[in-house]
Amino acid sequence: MLQHLVIENYALIKSLNISFSGGFSAITGETGAGKSIILGALGLILGQRADMAVLLDKDKKCIVEGAFDISGLDMKSFFVENDLDYESLCILRREITPNGKSRAFINDTPVSLLLIKSLGERLIDIHSQHKTLTLGESGFQLELLDLFTDKLLLKQQYAERYQKYKKIQKELDFLKESDAKNKQELDYFEFLFNELNEVDLQENEQELLENQLVILNNAENIKTGLSQIENLLNESEFAISPQLNAVKNIFSKLLNFHPALTSLSERINSCLIELKDISNEVASLNEEIHFSEEEFERVNLRLDLIYRLQKKHHVNTVAELLAIQSDLDDKLQNIKNSDEIIQKLGHLLNEAEDQLSASANELSAERKISAGKLESQILPLLALLGMPHAQFSVSMETSDTFLPQGKDVVSFLFNANAGGTKASIGKIASGGELSRLMLALKSLITRKTLLPTIIFDEIDSGVSGDIAGKVGGIMQQMSENMQVIAITHLPQIAAKAGNHYKVYKQIENGATLSVISSLNREERIEELAKMLSSESIPSLPAVAMAKELMNIK
Repeated sequence: MLQHLVIENYALIKSLNISFSGGFSAITGETGAGKSIILGALGLILGQRADMAVLLDKDKKCIVEGAFDISGLDMKSFFVENDLDYESLCILRREITPNGKSRAFINDTPVSLLLIKSLGERLIDIHSQHKTLTLGESGFQLELLDLFTDKLLLKQQYAERYQKYKKIQKELDFLKESDAKNKQELDYFEFLFNELNEVDLQENEQELLENQLVILNNAENIKTGLSQIENLLNESEFAISPQLNAVKNIFSKLLNFHPALTSLSERINSCLIELKDISNEVASLNEEIHFSEEEFERVNLRLDLIYRLQKKHHVNTVAELLAIQSDLDDKLQNIKNSDEIIQKLGHLLNEAEDQLSASANELSAERKISAGKLESQILPLLALLGMPHAQFSVSMETSDTFLPQGKDVVSFLFNANAGGTKASIGKIASGGELSRLMLALKSLITRKTLLPTIIFDEIDSGVSGDIAGKVGGIMQQMSENMQVIAITHLPQIAAKAGNHYKVYKQIENGATLSVISSLNREERIEELAKMLSSESIPSLPAVAMAKELMNIK
């Protein structure tokens, strides 16, 4: 449950620090005093978005912090799965900085907005007038009916099978569309593949051919140069090899006269060996190199073919052409095997559809059982709330297609008066009737959802007199199993609460601020009396009535 709420620098709230007890609490205050502001701040730590507009002082950050007692809620697995420290007193905090940045924390650990929202949904249900209006929507009615069911796993199973079915269906549709398109281009793909395949490209062929072409283009210059080298090395009057041999012979005669000459002689000998090796390779190359018109034409034709293919496919290397060839081969194989793949996927889709249909039928059957229970249990509550002749039923129709929540289209049919005909809630119920009907539904559903806290934000719209007291009584009953906080303008409801808080405005340094305070017994009597008489100084009859509402003798 919500134990403590701290709000700083939010809208009209400079600083608020309030503790809440279990059971039933009421929050009252004049219109515009700031009750909705407190709810807005609370919404921040429940994952709602915010911006700089919420800052009272634009130079300071806004902080909203809520402390929740989560002991006994079996929530340790949530904290383990999300790598969070578990504490029985869980602290949710949001900060909005002056530059518009937002940060969220769970037990001082920074978290995403999505994660704090996920946790908040397990801690509090805030029910506002807006939600009462959505009661007329079929999707919301289905959601309420599912909350009333005892077999929530059926809904989860359906959702998993629905996702699987839609995934296979999407894959099959895509494959069929691609297959139809590919089959139209089959001949073209085969032409491109065969063209590349027949050329029989090799990985490094382009580089080898380009090098060979350079050699052929310069064969005469190369041979001339190599011949000059051979001549300089061995055959000219002052050839290098004979000269080095002469040097070697001189060293041989001097070796016995100085120890350093041995090393020098060995180095000269190494030079002679290396020079001889170079000379042999030069001679060999000179023998190999010759210009061939036929070879020159072959290399040029091969390179022209490669360049043409590269230009055609918008690439620059043979490796890229080989990759395109491989890709075309895969496409052709896929096209040829597509009928078989489509057939297999079709079988999988049929199996998934059968499983999904079975889940939809189970879910629908369970919903019909839940609908019967809801119809029988809600009527006594409606009678208690001043509608003894109310009629209520759940209409369920079956959709022709699978929907995300099943194949059921749900409609709540209602009539508040004797002898009338039931019709869709959105078409027949007044504002006060909608409020009482929603309260009755919430009263039944919260017994099953196990949420620790529910906040009613002026759900008593259109309700007054004795019925208001009955509304308060139901909230009081609900508070036996959970924390109930009601923002209300009706004294009959506020009087039923075990704790009473008042929101009011005060002027501080010329600025209007919203403040909340917890009322003691005498302050409660005075506040209820003011609400009854609408006077700043309540009359004695109003005070007496307030005491009577609070069962004070």
